[in-house]
Amino acid sequence: MITLQPMNQEEFKQYISYAIEDFAKDKIASGNWSEDEAIALSKESFEKELPENEKTKNNHLFSIFQNEVLVGMIWVLQKKPKIPNEGFIYDFLIFDQYQGQGYGKKAMKELEIIAKGLGMNKIGLHVFGHNKIARGLYEKMGYEITNITMSKMI
Repeated sequence: MITLQPMNQEEFKQYISYAIEDFAKDKIASGNWSEDEAIALSKESFEKELPENEKTKNNHLFSIFQNEVLVGMIWVLQKKPKIPNEGFIYDFLIFDQYQGQGYGKKAMKELEIIAKGLGMNKIGLHVFGHNKIARGLYEKMGYEITNITMSKMI
């Protein structure tokens, strides 16, 4: 059974070290950042968005468990006070060894239940264009494309 539990300090440390590197890689792959600047910019981004780590107000960071096993993590921002009924998924990961086993879909369903309990009735997210697996999951879960940004190297 998949459950989402608020991240504790130790889980946050594990998450943030992975997330900084992963975000930097995605920004490099999408052509937004160079390899030289990516880690520094990624760290800066996370420090700005989560100044109080896992306790940052209106940010809900969850560890995803399959029974007692940590299989991933998810972060949703509640857009309070401006738009309290909307949330935005800032990050979602299922660890490599657990991908393709349905945990992502189950975790998204659990997040929707939690988000409704927090007063949200809409959740948005961003997905990098090169991440076809994530796009497929989100489309299966009923997420619709609202914007598309395109670029071409010339």
